[in-house]
Amino acid sequence: MRAFPARVDAVIIQAVIAGALSFSHLHDLAEAAGQGGWKAWAYPVSVDLLLVAAWRRMRDQQRAGLPAAGPRLWFLVALAASLGANIATAGLLDLAHVPALLRVVVAGWPAVAFFGGTLLAHTPRTSDAVDRSASAESEVGESMSLAPTPAIVEPTASGTAEPDPVPALESAPDSVPAPVLASTAQLPPVLVDRAQAVARELRSTTGEPADPDTVRARLGLPASMTPAVAAHL
Repeated sequence: MRAFPARVDAVIIQAVIAGALSFSHLHDLAEAAGQGGWKAWAYPVSVDLLLVAAWRRMRDQQRAGLPAAGPRLWFLVALAASLGANIATAGLLDLAHVPALLRVVVAGWPAVAFFGGTLLAHTPRTSDAVDRSASAESEVGESMSLAPTPAIVEPTASGTAEPDPVPALESAPDSVPAPVLASTAQLPPVLVDRAQAVARELRSTTGEPADPDTVRARLGLPASMTPAVAAHL
C-alpha cells in the first residue's frame, strides 16, 4: 500500500505555538499573583475555554441571524484576560511584587468565568429557536386553514351580484327541522376559543361588551364571518 506523506498545516502549527505561549503567560501571572500549584495551571485553561466557547456561540448566533451581544461580550472579556496576561509578562510588570489590584482580579476570575460559562450554556441554541419558530408558524397556518372560505358570488348579466340559490327543503310529513344558521356552524372550535379569549380581553380593557366586528378583525377573518363570531360571544 502506498503511504501518503503527512501534510503539515502552517496555520495549525502557528495556533499551537501561540496557544502554548499564551498558556504559559497566564500560568506565570497566576502563580505570581499568589495562585500556586494546580490552581496556576487551571487559570489558562479557564480563560482559553471561555474564549473558544464564546467565539463558537457568537459565530452560531450570527449565522442564524440572531443577536450575539452576550457571546460577544464574554469573548471580549476572555480576550482581555488573555491579552492582559501576555502584556503583563512582557517585562512591564515586576512579577516578584505584583500589585494588590492585580491579585484581586486574578482571585476573582473563577467567579467571572463561571458566570459567563453558565450564561453561554443556557443561551438558547439556534436549532431550538428555529424549531420554536417553525412550530409557531405551523400552528398559525393550521388555525387559518380551519377558517371557512367565504363563498364567491359571481355577478349576473345585469351587473348585480346574486347569491347562489338555496335548495328548497323537502317537506316532511311529521315535522320540519328548524334551519341551522350557516354562519354559526361555520366557525371551527379553535376559532371559537380564540374569539372568546379576545372578547374577554376587550371586555377587561374597555369595561364594555366586545364588539363582534372588532373580535372578527382581531382574528383576521373576513367581514362575512361577523355573524358567526357574534353567535359565540
